[in-house]
Amino acid sequence: MAATLASTILGFVREVVYAKFYGTSWELDAFLAASIVPVILFGVFNGALVTALVPVFSDYINTDREDEAWNLAWTVIAVLLMLLGVCAAVGAWLAPWYVPHIARFVAPNVSAAAVDMTRWLMPTIVATSIAGVIGALLNAYHRFGVAALQGFVANLCIIVCVWFAQPHYGAYALVVGALAGAFASLLALLPPFLTLRRLRFTIDLHHPGMIRLLHVLGPIAIGSAAGQIALLFDRFFASGLNEGTIAGMNFAVKIVGFPQQIFVTAIATVIFPLFASQFAQKNRAAMRTSVATGLQMVIFLTLPSAFGLCMLAGPIVQTLLERGAFTPAATVLCAQLLPFAAVGLVALAANIVLTRCLYAAGVVRIAIAISVATVALNVALSILWLPSLGARGLLLANAVSQTLQTIAYVAVAWRALGGFPLPAVVVSLLKVGACSAVMAFALAAVQVTRTPPEPSTLARVTNLGEHLLFGAFVFLALARLVDSDELKLATDLLLRRRPRDLVPLP
Repeated sequence: MAATLASTILGFVREVVYAKFYGTSWELDAFLAASIVPVILFGVFNGALVTALVPVFSDYINTDREDEAWNLAWTVIAVLLMLLGVCAAVGAWLAPWYVPHIARFVAPNVSAAAVDMTRWLMPTIVATSIAGVIGALLNAYHRFGVAALQGFVANLCIIVCVWFAQPHYGAYALVVGALAGAFASLLALLPPFLTLRRLRFTIDLHHPGMIRLLHVLGPIAIGSAAGQIALLFDRFFASGLNEGTIAGMNFAVKIVGFPQQIFVTAIATVIFPLFASQFAQKNRAAMRTSVATGLQMVIFLTLPSAFGLCMLAGPIVQTLLERGAFTPAATVLCAQLLPFAAVGLVALAANIVLTRCLYAAGVVRIAIAISVATVALNVALSILWLPSLGARGLLLANAVSQTLQTIAYVAVAWRALGGFPLPAVVVSLLKVGACSAVMAFALAAVQVTRTPPEPSTLARVTNLGEHLLFGAFVFLALARLVDSDELKLATDLLLRRRPRDLVPLP
């Protein structure tokens, strides 16, 4: 979590730098549109492959077949390099054909810039995907910290490149930063990866693990593509709205993603190899406990965060982003969008844990079908709400579809694991929800009674910090009052004591 926190903080600094130099301008809109296809390809290849590879690789490791595991790993890396290289070349070549259909920019210069940027960004899918596979292999050996720091390296490179290159290259400084960050994060993983002393040049397409991998890879790739297509439709619909809408939505989503990346990504990173190991050992009782514990911690960490983001949307956006090219009008735009993005935070975080559980348990096809249905519902709701709510409707459609996806995932996980301590999760939801609601009312009351801060960075940071500390104090005091088990577990972990189980083993 510490490594994830460092990466996330720098990721936020990256967004602040974007806001300072580009605000909600057409340049940032063009860059975000140009990044759609590389992001989709990365999500499909990396997300699907890592999700499918970890259980298979862990199975070999846990059954004392380490040499076979590494023959499989190096085969996957070699095939991925060749396949992604071809995809990057074809994607760059066809960019003038598909980019104008993805983003409906009216101005010809914006569309031309998006095409050019897409071509330059294509090599990033090779670097980021290989880095994702190497990080997954390190995680299988429970080396989580080093893999989590790759985001820190990437964001640092992006910040430095944009800060120094923007005066000379304008919007293309974003592209330079993205390229430098992608390849730097890959290089940062190579030293710890090589310390595993498993370097070999093996391509065994007939490896039994490849058959197992391909058997589950197709459905998982469909599910990963479904999630990325949702992003594609968001950018497509937003590109037809006012200039800066894509950038405004991006900033709102990134702010909401801050607590998710700090807490939930760390939990999911650790829990996925744990699920895979427990399933390989046929320890369903441990899996039932793990999924319940994961959901309870997700609720405890993200539900108060969602309430806080809704209540403090204006001060948060103003303090973090309003400087340079990010004007007060941009602050109003992002502050209006932020609550609609925050509504889906708990469901989004819970889905990360639940998908890890379902994939590790081998319930892949049903999970993929739910993902595809979720995207279809998201698109339908976006079309329904776009005329009246605009960008807010797009974010609300995401939140509603993700919440329904969570309910479906819980039902499937319950059946796959033969039940799990769901009543404990519901009690956690009710307790944490009540504490969060009271905290929200307290924050609203404080904002009404206080005068707005002076228009200086120090005054705004002080004002926001006071609100955050007050909200955290109220929530933690209430959590202690209602005897929250999650608070006890968090305290045990922070003090490095042996954690007390949230729920007993069946």
